[in-house]
Amino acid sequence: MWLLELLFATGISFLFLVLVFVPMERVFPAKRRQAFFRKQWFLDLCFFLGQYLVWNSLVIWILYHLNGFIQGQLSLSYLKWMHQQPIWLQGLEVLVLSDLLIYWGHRLQHKVDFLWRFHKVHHTAETMDWLAAHREHPIDSIYTVGIINLPAFLLGFDLEAIAMIVVFRGIWAIYIHSNVRLNIGFLQKIIGSPALHHWHHDLERDRGNYANISPLMDILFGTYVCPDHEPEYFGIKEEFPRNYLGQLIKPMIPKFVKNALSKRN
Repeated sequence: MWLLELLFATGISFLFLVLVFVPMERVFPAKRRQAFFRKQWFLDLCFFLGQYLVWNSLVIWILYHLNGFIQGQLSLSYLKWMHQQPIWLQGLEVLVLSDLLIYWGHRLQHKVDFLWRFHKVHHTAETMDWLAAHREHPIDSIYTVGIINLPAFLLGFDLEAIAMIVVFRGIWAIYIHSNVRLNIGFLQKIIGSPALHHWHHDLERDRGNYANISPLMDILFGTYVCPDHEPEYFGIKEEFPRNYLGQLIKPMIPKFVKNALSKRN
């Protein structure tokens, strides 16, 4: 019974995203009007189904236990002091702190080879649209979601509130990957946009734009990039498998094993 419910929820989620983002991509295309069944569409569908049917449950389970562990380390007086703050202030603290943490966490994903081996799965996408946003290694997802929600854990937010944050950031992530370009003027330096995130997916590994909700962190730390046109190419310069299982398995293989295999070949 639970499997049918999961399949139904996944189907409804897919239909919702199609109805919301496909019209936006048709009316406000960033690079060009792309075919619905574009190149590597099936690969990104596999990542979508993997996330919704398998990996999201693992991420939620880890978040639940991580939250329980952190809550167990916090004193009652600390939690009482935190909850005495106005709710708007708590929300602002979560937003600012999570953006600060994910900025540096994301930047490390591009600088540290161990983190990059998982994160580059996301960057293998050669087409930007709403479905490509789901191309993400599950270990990379755990890393990202854990960092983003750490401030909410430390503020003692309950799991329902954290779930709402996860859903909001999930929709936001799909939006900034979509094939959409909207002219929002000066607001682009306050609110993130597909135009900014598309440049993050440029072929250059360290192009910039590491922030999540707001680009203020990129502006503050000198990694803000915003040309008035789209990148010519997306993806990575490294050789990498072009199928679902290959992209899941290759990052898991230790480097010394890869070196040994390459020497044998």
